[in-house]
Amino acid sequence: MSERQSPQFYGGPRECPSNEGRRQIQRILPRISDVGGIPVARAIPQKDRRLIGPWCFLDHIGPVTDGPALDVGPHPHIGLQTFTWMLEGEILHRDSLGSAQVISPGQVNLMTAGYGIAHTEEAVPGHRRVHAAQLWIALPLAHKDTQPRFDHYPTLPRWTEAGVEFTLLTGQWLEHQAPVLHFSPILGMDLYLPATAETPVSLSLPLQPGFEYGLMPMEGQFSVDDEAFSDNQLAYLGLGRDCVELELQPGCRLLLLGGEPLSDAVSIWWNFVGHSKEEIAEAQAQWLAEDPRFGTVPGYRGKRLVPPPLPW
Repeated sequence: MSERQSPQFYGGPRECPSNEGRRQIQRILPRISDVGGIPVARAIPQKDRRLIGPWCFLDHIGPVTDGPALDVGPHPHIGLQTFTWMLEGEILHRDSLGSAQVISPGQVNLMTAGYGIAHTEEAVPGHRRVHAAQLWIALPLAHKDTQPRFDHYPTLPRWTEAGVEFTLLTGQWLEHQAPVLHFSPILGMDLYLPATAETPVSLSLPLQPGFEYGLMPMEGQFSVDDEAFSDNQLAYLGLGRDCVELELQPGCRLLLLGGEPLSDAVSIWWNFVGHSKEEIAEAQAQWLAEDPRFGTVPGYRGKRLVPPPLPW
């Protein structure tokens, strides 16, 4: 999915402030954006937080029932993976490799852009209700030009603890390993306490001190370090934690994201992730010139998206 982005540059983690020796949690309020005719809550990138590990983009889509159906025309990507976690409804993905894949609830679609790819996203007829998270993962410098590919993951590790339903979306958690392709140390996990639960549930989750972490409520409310979060408010935990204490209210769905900070600076503009302005400018010029680098998306009849002028 796409929307105009101002250029963002990131050279390393910015830690949470401390107060009397206690690390504070950074509260990041979402921006509401329009993507393909649907309002979304965008948690990152923002001025106050560009990345969480290699995660460089997080849109919470819906839940939406009324309004226009999702329709995002052909647009390019470089230097990233698009990662879609579907909760309700269905979306049809097409790309310039010839992939055509419907994603259904409980599944992940992963598109590795690498050197360059184009794709589209459309609502499936009869599925007007949509609820999903779409994220981008920045590829490290050594893998930025990898060959593009598309992967669909219908089955993911799932288990229940203290009444909370866990789904491991990517990476490793204790003895669980997700099959999802990744290029740097990363974690993505969905936690859900059904609304039928009679009381809140407290959890103590082990963390890796070398990862930075964020917690995003997609439904309901949770608390961390006695601070309550809801309504797409992202809780950034920073580095150096070996555990986190959570309390989930009934009906809470929580996205836990983490990973090692990238060692190289990352630039984000429009739908491009790169490691220099020149790299992004070249990709944008090639997209405008309909260069074969990005190809065409078979089966889609709408117009290609046009980027805004470069700001430099």
